[in-house]
Amino acid sequence: MSYNLKGLQLDEDAAVAVVRLAQVDVLGVQEPPRGPLRRVRLRRWAERAGLQVVVGDFASRTTALLVRPGSVVERPRAHRLPWRVGWTRRGFATARVDGVEVVVLHLSVHPDERARHLDQVEAYLGQAQGPLVVVGDLNEPPDGPAWQRLARYAQDTAGDGAAPTFRASGPRHRIDVVLASPELAASGSQVLRDAAARRASDHLPLVVDVEPAPA
Repeated sequence: MSYNLKGLQLDEDAAVAVVRLAQVDVLGVQEPPRGPLRRVRLRRWAERAGLQVVVGDFASRTTALLVRPGSVVERPRAHRLPWRVGWTRRGFATARVDGVEVVVLHLSVHPDERARHLDQVEAYLGQAQGPLVVVGDLNEPPDGPAWQRLARYAQDTAGDGAAPTFRASGPRHRIDVVLASPELAASGSQVLRDAAARRASDHLPLVVDVEPAPA
């Protein structure tokens, strides 16, 4: 699942219900709680949702990575991204979860900054080995350059005609993604649009089932 939580500022209980109902194994979060108690708030919310935080410290900034307890997690890491004074501090989260490299992004609303940050993200993706999943809020539509650059490493799992994710109250834009490398077969892509999802955040969550592709 890729889910922009809007800092849990809208309806925290609804966000818990959305994630629990989806029974996700891996959750890439954008806009986790902020402030001095952000780690405590995120950990407590994750526990209520049936998950645990594996990347969610200060360096990951506007991203976090949560997994179902019992998952095999290797090399969890938070990556800082270059910052311009007056703009949002950003980072990205990575870990190998049950043999799959997972990367969580929340790209800038500024095109120039998106491009600069993708230089650093691509440096990481270029050395990743094995199956790869990229989840995130790209803050641009599917015909944008960020989608095209990321397609070198992992492909859009939702496909043409996929449902929009933003804004939750009346979605018109598809800016949230789950991308998977060719080693993985994706199925069951869906945007959750029930009443709880519309209350929980200004983004609708995107859920995709992935499994090893046939040889």
